[in-house]
Amino acid sequence: MSEQYPHYENVFKAADTRYDSLPYRRTGRSGLHLPAVSLGLWQKFGTDHSYDTQRDIILHAFDLGISHIDNANRYGPPHRAAEQTLGRVLRRDLAPYRHELILSSKAGGVFGPNPNLRGGGRKALLTSLDLSLRDLGTDYVDIFYHHRPDATTPLEETAGALATAVRSGKALYVGISNYAPDRAEAIARLLRAEGVPLLIHQPRYSLYDRGIDRDGLADLAIEEGFGLIVYSPLAQGLLTDKYLETIPDGARARNSDFLKPEQIDDTYRHRTARLDKLARDRGQSLAQLALQWVLRNPAVTSALMGASSTEQLDHNLQALRGPEFTDDDLAVIEEFGVHGTGLPA
Repeated sequence: MSEQYPHYENVFKAADTRYDSLPYRRTGRSGLHLPAVSLGLWQKFGTDHSYDTQRDIILHAFDLGISHIDNANRYGPPHRAAEQTLGRVLRRDLAPYRHELILSSKAGGVFGPNPNLRGGGRKALLTSLDLSLRDLGTDYVDIFYHHRPDATTPLEETAGALATAVRSGKALYVGISNYAPDRAEAIARLLRAEGVPLLIHQPRYSLYDRGIDRDGLADLAIEEGFGLIVYSPLAQGLLTDKYLETIPDGARARNSDFLKPEQIDDTYRHRTARLDKLARDRGQSLAQLALQWVLRNPAVTSALMGASSTEQLDHNLQALRGPEFTDDDLAVIEEFGVHGTGLPA
């Protein structure tokens, strides 16, 4: 390894057992397999957190078989910081393993003051991709997403830009995120016509947010042959025991744009306490139960999991070894895992 990469410190050597236990799943009808749990850098990987902790989490995840790391041009803070953090780890530690890694990036939100540095236009998407490759220090990403729908740009232009990313060799596959089923079906058709099939869709999904089951997206994914990689499977921490009594100091609900104190009401606490009891009766935590439930959906390829420590990563991965759900378990989950619980009004 050191002879092949003489300019790297090579202080990290991946565990030989990294692929012994974590299951991998085929992404739709493609040839790409993803780990059942992937590492997301949406939060905790900006300049406001310790680089050493961030590095430890990324390397520990890889040792556990999590070869897929999900990123976006807006992750930080500030924007692009998470990709720069990962780029630093790649240069120092993971360069010899680049052929094993599945790296993804997204574009579509505002990433600069110019009006062409936002949305789903060709310039915005391809410019962002070039900046992501610069920050990551790699020649290509494995998956490049359009992060959110853009009604102001023709869908044909967005699909064409994604296809160009693949044809240029700067991305191996393309995906979308936060698209409603009709829009997802339309861009899947356009991409197929371009000869670049839609690989994957990234929606939000949890016990408390069952949108993909209710709006038909899960069924569409199976019909069209693309995978689903779901984010917020723990509903921003609502599907843990963190908020059962109070809102702790430093908790996400006190300082996040995505979770507010008013979402943690008596109805939420009642339902969550009942789910927490079920989890404890099954010998697991509520977080583990929630992850296990998400992964039982046949349309779901992988669940994105964030982490603030290696211990949290280890704990949540135990969801893959939980006991099978019984009919009684599922009845309790259906009664108390109510869609919309804890979500903004």
